[in-house]
Amino acid sequence: MDRELALELVRITEKAAVASGRWMGLGMKNEADGAAVDAMRKAFDKVAVSGLVVIGEGEMDEAPMLYIGEEVGLGGPEIDIAVDPVEGTNLIAKGLPGSIAVMAIAPRGCLLNAPDMYMEKLCVGHRGKGRIDIAAPVRQNVLRVADAMNRDVKDMVVVILDRERHESIIREVRDTGARVKLISDGDVSPAVSVGIEGSGVHMLIGTGGAPEGVIAAAALKCLGGDMQARLWPENDDDIERAKKMGITDVKKILTIDDMVKGDEAFFVGTAITQCDFLEPVRYFKGGARTNSVVMRASTGTVRFIDAIHRFNAQAVSVRFK
Repeated sequence: MDRELALELVRITEKAAVASGRWMGLGMKNEADGAAVDAMRKAFDKVAVSGLVVIGEGEMDEAPMLYIGEEVGLGGPEIDIAVDPVEGTNLIAKGLPGSIAVMAIAPRGCLLNAPDMYMEKLCVGHRGKGRIDIAAPVRQNVLRVADAMNRDVKDMVVVILDRERHESIIREVRDTGARVKLISDGDVSPAVSVGIEGSGVHMLIGTGGAPEGVIAAAALKCLGGDMQARLWPENDDDIERAKKMGITDVKKILTIDDMVKGDEAFFVGTAITQCDFLEPVRYFKGGARTNSVVMRASTGTVRFIDAIHRFNAQAVSVRFK
């Protein structure tokens, strides 16, 4: 995979963000997601890759497009693709920050085929690399990362999904003196944020979706950050689903290298609503402006792309129906 592929990839997330952004604040999360899926799938038809969707919209019988196992692209390098056309559908429906169109790719066989279930996650940036242990107490992790970052613990900000299951984690983080930033949905964007200097957040802790965890791992690998995770099955069906996808030990602590093998991964994201490190889609008469990030693990390159898109008259009329 070469660097010219990066621009092709960002065009895909841009199209998804522009298509779904029209639904922002309308309370219609399924319509927003559907628009993004349709736009993203069509965009793949113009990219010279032999892509296999390993993380997508669900099983073949659950999703008409971008389903797990679908092959996309014009032909070319054989790659794994993990997509989330709208990460944070509730956020876009309510007009809240944090919704983003994201994608990760890597050579074939290099992305963990994560089942659609919960996953415990612990994410840090490059200065916290090697200092985390998901099996250790929360307090120990916060203090060790604060030390690695040469920050007073009171200057640490930890992102946690606002869920009842996280009450003890929230309490433990606050007891260290660190501050907590609660989010209602969508943990990919804040997981990426911890790897970007100046974003204002330093760790992400808690349980969220496993597919989203793999996408976050790809981003953090590109950023030189670190992540540990562990599947959190709720029942026997979850365990069986994991085994069918090749994960025999559901209790195994997964490192960032388990989730994203090698260093040839790319991560691409285009903000739909405001994110910590990206501006939202902004529409104007006849077009839109997007803010995206594209990262490459092998070089550590992180590019922020501010783009203007002009629509033809027909396209504008279709989008306003």
